[in-house]
Amino acid sequence: MKIWFDILTPKQLLFFEPMIRKLQKNNKLLCTSRNYREVVELSKIRGMNLVFVGKHGGFDKISKLNASLKRTYCLLSIVKKFNPELTVSFCSPEASRISFGLGVRHIAFCDSPHAEAVMRLSVPLVERLLIPWIIPKKEFTRYGISEKKISQYRAIDASLIVKERSKNDSKYNFLLKKKKTILIRPEESEAAYVSDNGDRIIKIIREFAKEFLNYNLVILGRYMPQISQLKREFGNNIIVMGRVVDGKSLLKFVDLFIGSGGTMTAEAALMGIPTISYNAVPNYIEKYLVKNGLVKREENYKKIVFLAKKILKSNNKKSKNKAKKILSSMEDPFSKLITYIKT
Repeated sequence: MKIWFDILTPKQLLFFEPMIRKLQKNNKLLCTSRNYREVVELSKIRGMNLVFVGKHGGFDKISKLNASLKRTYCLLSIVKKFNPELTVSFCSPEASRISFGLGVRHIAFCDSPHAEAVMRLSVPLVERLLIPWIIPKKEFTRYGISEKKISQYRAIDASLIVKERSKNDSKYNFLLKKKKTILIRPEESEAAYVSDNGDRIIKIIREFAKEFLNYNLVILGRYMPQISQLKREFGNNIIVMGRVVDGKSLLKFVDLFIGSGGTMTAEAALMGIPTISYNAVPNYIEKYLVKNGLVKREENYKKIVFLAKKILKSNNKKSKNKAKKILSSMEDPFSKLITYIKT
């Protein structure tokens, strides 16, 4: 069978990697992406062969529109030549439009109904939508897909990433000092659904830089402008990661993770790492993790520091055991994909 995967973000790359590895044994695959710093570098780390078409549109709406239109046009000839029987994406607008236009069945995964722009551009054209069981189907039907086309799987997407083996662990041996390590991940500042201008994360980092002098304070930025700003702001007081990393490999060295409530927040929590979410983009996955005690939510930067001090003094063995139990209870979404491929 000929299957086209369109992979747009680092999370999607890690999520689809095990599925692609299994499917490519007996199927012919085309795996496309776009020129987007973290995806390009992560594909090299993970050894994935992707065809890069177009680029990420950045923060500006006009730039996003222009990039998407150009990418759709450039993708069309490549996909038409490949002639797929099935498309798989994480609600890629370009994959949705091309698949609909060429009459190719499109199965999409999604755990982000809050990404309204992407949902409106992709969900109505999807033939089958696969979502985590904790997200109500009505969150997606409001975008124009019928409920009978939506299926749920009992897992959150980060569980698939956490269960995968990581690579390049030795890169982060510099963190193996007597100091404990705190990792902070800024929010997805160039996504259409984010309205925060980044002031809050600067306040959080500034406060941590003052209060945790005897810790390895590591910042994992997303975009070069964001990374450059952090380096200018904090100089040598903190470690600002300038390279793209395999998140799971880095998380193994971390004693406390501070995240915006996205995928890496979920990864850290499911690995049993004490995790605080500053809830930049409220979502169902973060709510589930908070409800189950795997993540602490706090939006005030001074209170985050207080909570961090409390956590770092605590024994988190109970929380780690709970994370392990929850992770083992989650199914592999690949089985759902295979079910619909067969039908």
